[in-house]
Amino acid sequence: MKTLKKVFLILISLVVLLSVTLYVYLQTTKPKYEGEISLKNIEKETTVFFDDFGIPHIYAATQKDAMVALGYVHAQDRLWQMELLRRIAPGRLSELFGTKALKNDQFFAGIGIDENSEKAISQLDKNSETYILAMAYVDGINQYMHEGKTPIEFQLLGVKIEKFTLKDVYNIFGYMSFSFAMAQKTDPLLTDIRDKFGMEYLKDFGIDGSFGTTQLKSYKGKSNDYAEISKSITRLLDNSPIPSFIGSNSWVIGAQKTKNGKVIFANDPHIMFSQPCTWYEAHIATPDYEMYGYYLAGTPFPLLGHNHNYAYGLTMFENDDLDLFQEEENPANSNQYKTVDGYKNYSLRKKIIKVKDSASVTLNIKESVHGPIMNGLLNTLTTKKPVAMYWIYTQQKNQILEAVHALSHSEKLDDFHEAISLIAAPGLNIMYGDAKNNIAWITSGKLYKLDKSINGNFIMNGANGIDDKKEFIDFSKNPYAINPNWNYVYSANNQPEPIDGYLYPGYYLPKDRAQRIAGLLKPKNNWNSADVQNFIIDNTSSTSVLLVTNWTKSVENNHWNTNEKEAFEILKKWSGSNNLKDVGPTIYNKWISCYLKNTFQDELGDENFKAFLVTHIMKQVIEGQSNNENSLWWDNTATKNKRETKKEILTQSFKEAITYLTKQLGPVKTKWTWSKVHTLEHQHPMGKIAALRAFFNVGPFEASGSNEVINNMMFFYNETGIYEVKAGPSTRRVIDFSDVENSVSILPTGQSGNPMSAHYSDQATMYNKGQFRKMKLNKKEIMATSTKLVFKPKN
Repeated sequence: MKTLKKVFLILISLVVLLSVTLYVYLQTTKPKYEGEISLKNIEKETTVFFDDFGIPHIYAATQKDAMVALGYVHAQDRLWQMELLRRIAPGRLSELFGTKALKNDQFFAGIGIDENSEKAISQLDKNSETYILAMAYVDGINQYMHEGKTPIEFQLLGVKIEKFTLKDVYNIFGYMSFSFAMAQKTDPLLTDIRDKFGMEYLKDFGIDGSFGTTQLKSYKGKSNDYAEISKSITRLLDNSPIPSFIGSNSWVIGAQKTKNGKVIFANDPHIMFSQPCTWYEAHIATPDYEMYGYYLAGTPFPLLGHNHNYAYGLTMFENDDLDLFQEEENPANSNQYKTVDGYKNYSLRKKIIKVKDSASVTLNIKESVHGPIMNGLLNTLTTKKPVAMYWIYTQQKNQILEAVHALSHSEKLDDFHEAISLIAAPGLNIMYGDAKNNIAWITSGKLYKLDKSINGNFIMNGANGIDDKKEFIDFSKNPYAINPNWNYVYSANNQPEPIDGYLYPGYYLPKDRAQRIAGLLKPKNNWNSADVQNFIIDNTSSTSVLLVTNWTKSVENNHWNTNEKEAFEILKKWSGSNNLKDVGPTIYNKWISCYLKNTFQDELGDENFKAFLVTHIMKQVIEGQSNNENSLWWDNTATKNKRETKKEILTQSFKEAITYLTKQLGPVKTKWTWSKVHTLEHQHPMGKIAALRAFFNVGPFEASGSNEVINNMMFFYNETGIYEVKAGPSTRRVIDFSDVENSVSILPTGQSGNPMSAHYSDQATMYNKGQFRKMKLNKKEIMATSTKLVFKPKN
């Protein structure tokens, strides 16, 4: 007994000792927010004030000094995130995660972002301010990597320190740009439906632009094989440790419609949630420059920003900038493909992917004139017919670094407009407002027209010389509105009006958010900052109410049980709000989920149906298809000698929804609150390991909002009835030029990516409650509420 007691005490002592050692070690990994640090390559002492939310306010003698300091402080808070982001485009995640990341690496290494980055750097003016400042930022990162504390994730995974490079910066922008595109998720699936069932089945999908009823106004082979492309790329992006960009809201209210006679700017880009969150905030002030910006990890210039003079932000344009072509190989030579001028040789390149704890993988990539061949890059694509990917980002001159620098250094609106012309891809709605009461919405992207006989929503013929003809449109024709006479501009990823009679093809989102935004903006002429803060967290969907009204008229309810009748009455009285205590959205979304399954799954099959659920087309199709009594999709192909109707499918779906909810949440309808089924957890890549989840992840939280409301807390439909929020506002910003120093913002979790930092998750509860905190510009206020870190020049 005494021996057992001694063993027990020894074990307890060891556990305590290990715990204390781990705690002490973790304390040493905290970011340094005060004190002094010697820094190379700065001319004069540079001061960084970290405010009460950990935002660095960098005061420097020159922009170059400021950029070195920015690189250093950005790295100390987000080095792990930088490391992940820089590895995606060149296909280097397998070095950290082993074979689990190999499919991701094979795809991204194959599509040519890394090679495009090298080419862009070779064309960059090495004497330009863009290059000099970007290299100063990279230098700051490398100084931290050499002298600073190594993130705990590096220790857990055995990550070796490697110098950060300008190519890493370009690769990060390249991955961001690819994640904006929707064609790779949508075109193969639509091709599959067309080839299996015919064009009649696609009339309900609005691919002719007919669903874009709320438009932005300008002013001044084997089908199954094709579908594998959609499914494979969807899985790659969903399983990536780095979030992809989804959609966004933004609006700028002109001085004529505000209480104080100054512009109010609002923006909330929608991105897949992750931990750390997407944006890193930093405020730079030098004698000749000031900007409060939002930076992607590992990038030197902000994609969102403001100062005392102007503000800018972005939403996704959702235009089509990626096409897929089926090539015809030479039967006598597999290294050649057919063109109108005869057979041509593929370009060949080789990539070696290193895999942790396994042998390296050699990737042999073929490229046609249209782009890399997907066969071999996607393991699930088994067709022998080669499919090439044409993407504007890699096909056109890459000036993304110059563009983002220019956006953050514009002197006036004309400069800003010109800077946008440098962006060939991704397609963006770039929003602008300034202290001189200018407002603007301007689209970026190298737009083009296809032959009238071609529908770019499908995989196209690469050999006929017709499908690949592109008439590029001059940037002056890109949709935009500058100081329109209706005194506001907005974007919610919806379709712009035709220009010169041409409706730009794309993968636009439904009218829900756009209609709600326009409906609130138009009648009100005394907006203030508080109003806009409430506006940006609005949870109401007017479109859902109209849909419910139409559907409830179409169901057969004569033989319903008490449960079904009670739920039906709740839904009929629902206002369209998606607040935590609402019951209506719980019933509505389960009905939608059952409707989608009963309408589309029989034709599409299980895997294609899952791919369909994560496309924008799915969101577009619901209203139009469900209002079509004669839609071919109503018929259940699994039943023989019977043709189902709209009434039967909607009735069946409602009954199934209520049966499921009763089993899931119990019979008492008042307990069917949205908070029970709509939740948000910010997941860190290491948080997937159960033992590390509580340390790295943030949440879970009950979440208000929903799909396609202004507070767009997005989820994907599934059979479980639990809607885990996957994406939403990556920040919420409101900038009032009548009081610009009291403009407000919020991040989903916190400023730091270091779990030991006080700012790892200090904004999470505020974010979930729809609260804000100040974006400080006033130096006296900043100094009074901040810690102070001084960088001294190192001789």
